[in-house]
Amino acid sequence: MKSNDKPEVLTIENSPELYSKITWRLIPLLFFCYIIAYIDRINVGFAKLQLREVLGVDEAVFGSVYGLGAGLFFIGYFLFEIPSNLVMARVGARIWIARIMIIWGFVAAAMMFIHSTTMFYVMRFVLGVAEAGFYPGMILYLTYWYPARERAKVIALFATGAVIAGIIGSPVSGAILGMHGAAGLAGWQWLFLLEGIPAVLLGLVVLFVLPNGPAKARWLSPEEKEVVKRRLDAEIDQRKELVHFKFSQALKSKWVWLLCLVYFLLNVGGYGYELWMPSIINDLKGLKFTSLGIGLVNAVPYLLAGIAMFLVGRSSDRTGDRRWHVAVSAALSATGFFLSAYFSNPFLALAALTIAFIGLKSTVGPFWALATSFLTGTAAAGGIAFINSVGNLGGFAGPYLVGVLKDKTGNNQVALFILGGALLLMGLVILAVREKSQHENVKKR
Repeated sequence: MKSNDKPEVLTIENSPELYSKITWRLIPLLFFCYIIAYIDRINVGFAKLQLREVLGVDEAVFGSVYGLGAGLFFIGYFLFEIPSNLVMARVGARIWIARIMIIWGFVAAAMMFIHSTTMFYVMRFVLGVAEAGFYPGMILYLTYWYPARERAKVIALFATGAVIAGIIGSPVSGAILGMHGAAGLAGWQWLFLLEGIPAVLLGLVVLFVLPNGPAKARWLSPEEKEVVKRRLDAEIDQRKELVHFKFSQALKSKWVWLLCLVYFLLNVGGYGYELWMPSIINDLKGLKFTSLGIGLVNAVPYLLAGIAMFLVGRSSDRTGDRRWHVAVSAALSATGFFLSAYFSNPFLALAALTIAFIGLKSTVGPFWALATSFLTGTAAAGGIAFINSVGNLGGFAGPYLVGVLKDKTGNNQVALFILGGALLLMGLVILAVREKSQHENVKKR
């Protein structure tokens, strides 16, 4: 360098390692938090294998009872999610996410004390209240660091925590059920206790480790903080008409409601699958598994879906396309559900269900990259939570619908057709989204 040359200014273009550094610092912790959250959310699917006699429910109606209880989690989630995210935007991510995790960990462990259908319903509802705001809070938190064009890959990477939860949690949950009778506790009681404690411990880690944003990150230099700030500010400057868009206006946006519908349909299929999959595997004709065997089989779709999520998210970021990545993935999922209902061969049915899950999970990264691409400030905090909370009502509808249809028909075929239909409709609805409609809706003040 010549003596009169100025030092090279750090920019995103000449410092690609900056965002790699941020990712390695943030994502592992957020990733493990989401793994624990998801395990506590869906482990009731394994507990179901031992719960009928505990709840004193007749076999003929147990599907409906279980489906209602499993789904009530999402009612509590729905009612308290938006207030939770708005509070997080005010008090900071570190304290609020830690608070959520510690409380939900205690509630998840307390599920071991249920002894009636009423208590089952109440505790699932309270668990939803306790966890409300966690996932949209995490999505909001990522917008503090990453510009919109790079979010699909990062969100997909974070969201693979859900599939890793299935890979790890499925065999672990199956093995814990095998502890039935140890120390006088049933297997399902051990399940809730041992899988609730990690949330409390990890919440304490978050309290001491997670920075509220780039400005509070001690591991970033002042120059690096400025680069992150400039990148996000430049993005806002390109969308000046959105800066003052408020949450109250988001509720009037057809765009936001359309995204709510898409996410609702995704969760009808997603939780209809996940909260019933252990039972579906157990019911496959010609196959008999132990609890651990069911857990191992249940882990396979999660493993393959995790790989697909990352690849689809990366492709979405590289091409800049969101809609078609969601639509094609949803269509693949619908095809898998339809084929699983058609096949009588248990191995083909399992393969089709795996395809359904791969397609379903692959929609997550591109969807949230699309949903977060136009909301800023209060609109981001409230709008993300609103889309997530309304969409998560599909988590109530899906499991309950599967349970009712299973009780009525005595099998899973009709339910699988319905879940496939939800994903097919989701793919069609997302194609109705246009960039023009995005700006037309949010510019109305």
